[in-house]
Amino acid sequence: MSAGTQKEERNPVDQQTKAALKKDKFVTTTSHGLEWAAENRRSVITTTAILLGVILIVVLSVVIYNSRANAATGAFGEAMQTYQTPLAPPGQAVPAGVKTFPSIIARAKAANAEFSDIASRYGLTPSGRIARYFAGLTYIEAGNNQAAEDTLKKVASGWNRNLAALAKLALAQLYHDSGRDPQAIDLYNQLAAKPAVTVPSGLAKLQLAALYESEGKPDEAKKIYAALKQDDAKGTAGTIAAEKLNPAPPQARQQ
Repeated sequence: MSAGTQKEERNPVDQQTKAALKKDKFVTTTSHGLEWAAENRRSVITTTAILLGVILIVVLSVVIYNSRANAATGAFGEAMQTYQTPLAPPGQAVPAGVKTFPSIIARAKAANAEFSDIASRYGLTPSGRIARYFAGLTYIEAGNNQAAEDTLKKVASGWNRNLAALAKLALAQLYHDSGRDPQAIDLYNQLAAKPAVTVPSGLAKLQLAALYESEGKPDEAKKIYAALKQDDAKGTAGTIAAEKLNPAPPQARQQ
């Protein structure tokens, strides 16, 4: 038998061997895979369940948040209506069906109750945060300065920069009205250094200058007005500062 014939006879055996090895490898791999799946089936099911649970929680949270946000918006609108209700002293004729309050204090107390309730129930929503700010304002109008200060401080420390700036502005006025000018000056300087859309730097500086004038410190006020006139020549704050430095004669103002 020639070498070529022997090679041809060996080839079928080799091919069969190779095929058997491949089959064995496939079976082994598949078996290992099935064994892994069987051993880790509980882990896979648990992980899948956790992921589905997380997704469900996120979806429900969004739905609940949107629902609460809508409820807060509606409640805030009603509170603002109370806050804007006209005043009518006792004895004054009022058209039938028109709601009024006898004084600013009475109206402030009624509105404050609504704003405070919204802030308490929906504090994480935009309307809830704004309601807390208005709760602080109505505390001031109602004559409850301590509650006003506590409430406005919470708003001032919040992450919403524009709302925090408004709260600081109201706090500064509260400090000034209660004889704590150093604290008011500090807040005005903070607002001037880090302005917000709701409280521009010029507004904070004008308020600070007005405070100095009320303290009998015209020179300090003039320094602020002069700087504003130069830095904001074409702006509102610069125009007001220029008028403060060069007030028109009384006769000209009347005209």
